[in-house]
Amino acid sequence: MSKEKFITLKSTAVPLPVENIDTDQIIPARFLKATTREGFGDNLFRDWRYDSDNQPIKDFALNNPAYSGKVLVAGKNFGCGSSREHAAWSIYDYGFRVVVSSFYADIFKNNALNNAVLPVVVSDAFLKELLDTIQADPKTEVIVSLENKTISFNNKTESFDINAYKRTCLMNGYDDIDYLLSLNKEIKEYDLAHS
Repeated sequence: MSKEKFITLKSTAVPLPVENIDTDQIIPARFLKATTREGFGDNLFRDWRYDSDNQPIKDFALNNPAYSGKVLVAGKNFGCGSSREHAAWSIYDYGFRVVVSSFYADIFKNNALNNAVLPVVVSDAFLKELLDTIQADPKTEVIVSLENKTISFNNKTESFDINAYKRTCLMNGYDDIDYLLSLNKEIKEYDLAHS
């Protein structure tokens, strides 16, 4: 399923300055029974967002009305733990298009890229300054340019790396099948030349 094209995103952000956030914290295992990707955002960080009486926990960032946007800024080692793709589904379904951290578990990183969520890796120093800035001023805008492979806020910019294939897919709104279909003409030409 293709998604919208990602070239540049300018958005406020939600700070979550917690290290070692695992996939069971992102989406608890008891919510993994659905067979479609829709509705997982309702249970993103479920056990951190709601108490045992199903009431919102007021001091959790996603429940704080001061914070909003399509960028989640999290502590180091985001997405560790089990390999559930549902973690990426829940982040996307909630409305985040970018997660910023200084380190990701490899499986989560790939799952995010496969589900139109851009995992941006920044230095520890840049991450700390970004988190501190957002917490001091929730209206801080973060600019993520996939075209230039940069992330910026308040005139501070850092570059990030991304797999060239996944960058092409995100910039064109492709999933793996869409990408292959986009090469249909080249494939036919190759086939004719080598028949």
